[in-house]
Amino acid sequence: MAGFRFLTAGESHGQSLGAILEGVPAGLPLTAELIASDLARRQRGYGRGARQQIERDRADIVSGVRHGITLGSPILLLVRNRDWENWTRVMQVEPLSEDEAAELTVAAEGGDKRSTPVTRLRPGHADLAGAIKYDFSDVRNVLERASARETAARVAAGAVARAWASRSGRSLPRSVASRLTPRDRLARARRPRNRRCAVPIRRPRAG
Repeated sequence: MAGFRFLTAGESHGQSLGAILEGVPAGLPLTAELIASDLARRQRGYGRGARQQIERDRADIVSGVRHGITLGSPILLLVRNRDWENWTRVMQVEPLSEDEAAELTVAAEGGDKRSTPVTRLRPGHADLAGAIKYDFSDVRNVLERASARETAARVAAGAVARAWASRSGRSLPRSVASRLTPRDRLARARRPRNRRCAVPIRRPRAG
């Protein structure tokens, strides 16, 4: 699978998520139904929140496939966000008019959390790094991208990779080496910081 790569785009509450795949050879059978099975597995995953009750993920194949067969050109996949309907003003692409900006201000002052700029950073997320890197005062610009929702596009891309691997007689093995119990997590949290950061799984191997 040399030469295969993909790029994702889109925000958590934007109109859609997208994935552009390069390096997929011509002649591979590919349909939206094939991708849908992996997206359905993602929605049934552990820890799914209320957002998963709103979305009904399906990847639309926009380009790179004709009559169910890949063309060898880049493939564009789009996964629509149904929740976008509740965020159209907050996440609109076009510049806000004075009236639209005033509408958001009034909504924020009335306690609407969606319309309120995000200034509290989530520990362990990309919020701080993104706000510093891009000089954002509203961290929503970061967290909309650094969101678990973005993994829907990655799963769609992975489904195409799986189809290609299967066609080539290969498999994509995966497994869980171990699982922490609540007691393990508590013991780990009580370790000094230098010991927590020395856990092998968090440290890439040299070379």
